[in-house]
Amino acid sequence: MPKLSVIVPCYYNEDNIPVTTRELVANEAGFPSEVTFEYVFVNDGSGDDTLGALRRAQVLYPGRIRIVDLAGNVGSYNAIVAGMAHATGDCLAVITADLQDPPALMAQMYSHWQQGFKLVIGNRQDREETGFSEVMARFFHWLMKNLALRNIPDGGFDFVFFDRQVALEVLKLHERNSNVFYLMIWLGFAYVSIPYTRRKRQIGKSRWTLSKKIKLLVDSLLAFSFVPIRAISALGLSLGAIALMYGLYVIALKIARPDEPAGWTTLMVVLLFVSAFQMIALGVIGEYVWRGLDAARQRPLYVVRKTYD
Repeated sequence: MPKLSVIVPCYYNEDNIPVTTRELVANEAGFPSEVTFEYVFVNDGSGDDTLGALRRAQVLYPGRIRIVDLAGNVGSYNAIVAGMAHATGDCLAVITADLQDPPALMAQMYSHWQQGFKLVIGNRQDREETGFSEVMARFFHWLMKNLALRNIPDGGFDFVFFDRQVALEVLKLHERNSNVFYLMIWLGFAYVSIPYTRRKRQIGKSRWTLSKKIKLLVDSLLAFSFVPIRAISALGLSLGAIALMYGLYVIALKIARPDEPAGWTTLMVVLLFVSAFQMIALGVIGEYVWRGLDAARQRPLYVVRKTYD
């Protein structure tokens, strides 16, 4: 009897939990009767009554819900890793607590898993959200596809269904400051991509702030691409060539016109430009060095306060 573990990271989702649990349990009707279910809700240091809502849901659906209560907020990706570590299913899925991704798609994902695919991706072909959030999301995934992982599907994804082997391989990596979904792609397993339209958030307010989005972009780009370092090298070589040509020009000008006054404005522009480049280069190198230091410390990705089975 195959067992499916559905991992749901939660952060300030007190109002979502009753609706989310009801829809997830109702969605079981779309699966074959032999499938058993386990819902692993990870409370990521929420400051509201998310934990209380989860405990009440446990009473309503006994034997189905496991709660992993983290000691502090560690971010949704580390919370997902915590869910993987506590899940016991033969196959696993990750879905958001606000249900912007359709649970009904999991039955189709399960059928692909039965056919032997280790990873099935719910690919956001379109979204009901519009405005700045949509533009940022499309720009992020365009950058990642063109600069880091060329085999990721267009549009991005947060909704995945995967084999236990994939979960074990991700847990072995102990990756920090990374993107757990892109790690699944990086592992190299063949995957199926199922397109869908992402829904608008109906309940509550998103805590996915601009600063978190920028951090995710930096973390993902540095974790899967050498482009920033190589860009520094290429730009440094280009500036060196320009400086050499400009130096030859200054020498030639001095020989041809010995009384020509020094170009103070030009000198300051060149000095400021080169200084700015050096600071940017040091910042990029510092990001890589900090990530190496963070990994060397071997601090845990998360601390579990208590589990409720």
